[in-house]
Amino acid sequence: MTDAPAPHPVTGRCFGDGDPLYERYHDEEWGVPVHGEEALFERIALEGFQSGLSWITVLRKRETFRAAFAGFDPAVVAEFDEHDVTRLLGDTGIVRNRQKIEATIANAHALLALHAAGRTLDALFWSFAPDRTQHVRPATWADVPATTPESRALANQLKSLGFRFIGPTTAYAAMQACGLVDDHLATCPSVTR
Repeated sequence: MTDAPAPHPVTGRCFGDGDPLYERYHDEEWGVPVHGEEALFERIALEGFQSGLSWITVLRKRETFRAAFAGFDPAVVAEFDEHDVTRLLGDTGIVRNRQKIEATIANAHALLALHAAGRTLDALFWSFAPDRTQHVRPATWADVPATTPESRALANQLKSLGFRFIGPTTAYAAMQACGLVDDHLATCPSVTR
């Protein structure tokens, strides 16, 4: 989530003011810890689809993404073949990008391989949560990094395991979305309530 607009002068959310869907996402999800294989797989996939686009574009298509990708069940998505890729490329309800679609399928394979090795995405992902005991809440979006040492390490680890379309910026956006970091601005109502 690196493309956030300036805070709204009335309510002062970090982002999302004026759009009920975006406001709900900001207030109830962004920066809140996420656990579980399918939930994390979904967030990684959606952050990958968001790459180069605004988050609201993907957020508005989220339910269609869930339907198109079988609720982000990695066992089902790993079975997708070229016919499914063609089907997804024709689905106007999602972002139709062959590389991102194929990366999501490859990531399902990588996730199943991780499970076969006796590991979980949850444990792996959360092992990169930074120590925030000395964290200073950002005052403005200029204070929020696009990448961190932890996001670079997470991206490298995921790539080494066969995950695709997840660089350090996408990894940091996923860390924000999944609550590994909480970058709500200091003046945000989510912080002050």
